[in-house]
Amino acid sequence: MENQFQPSIIRDLIRYNIKVIFGNKFVYFLGGSFIFFLLITGISLFSSSIPDIASLYYQLLFPALLLIFFPTVYGIQNDEDVRILEILFSIPNYRFKVWMVRILIILLMVWLVIVLLAFLDYFILLRHNILLLSIQLMVPVTFFGTVGFLFSTIIRNGHGAAVVVIILAIIAWFMEIVSGELSITTWSVFFNPFDMPSDTSTVVWELAVVRNRTFLLVVSAVSVLWGLLNLQRREKFMR
Repeated sequence: MENQFQPSIIRDLIRYNIKVIFGNKFVYFLGGSFIFFLLITGISLFSSSIPDIASLYYQLLFPALLLIFFPTVYGIQNDEDVRILEILFSIPNYRFKVWMVRILIILLMVWLVIVLLAFLDYFILLRHNILLLSIQLMVPVTFFGTVGFLFSTIIRNGHGAAVVVIILAIIAWFMEIVSGELSITTWSVFFNPFDMPSDTSTVVWELAVVRNRTFLLVVSAVSVLWGLLNLQRREKFMR
């Protein structure tokens, strides 16, 4: 009898966390990402240049960053808004389980939207490997999402964390533009694995891709663990 109710409990738990995570404002980020996607796709469709997989990567990256931005940066503030911080912090270690599940839900939902956008580009612009493109996009998306979550636990304010993350992203993008060499280094957060320079060998490029993806995923894991440890300081998050 207990096993019969378990699937429904899991569904209700996921549904409730999605409601808290994304809140009422997420629809604006979702709409903005679709508008941004349609705008860039329309420009590429009527452009004289032929789109390639490298350009599709950048076209989908920024809508994806808009999607990951709100639920990770404003997640704790949403908990405050719905007055459930007291519940989260009243049960030992419960907040760790809740936020690990939430981060997985966020990443899964963003990935599904990316797959949908990549599917649309498949028919509109260019035939490509949808699964490969979406997985590669999820690496920087996961990086920015987890870093945003980390800063939200440090600053304890969604608006403040949003400003910090945006400033860091702008600085990284500025460095990317100023130094062309940065785009093929391990430390570039805007590294495009599909944009291999003509003077670079395949072996060197594949090694650079592996190193860059490893670096971003390691930083993502550290950011999640650091953010969860910050949640131990109960008094910092309680009003």
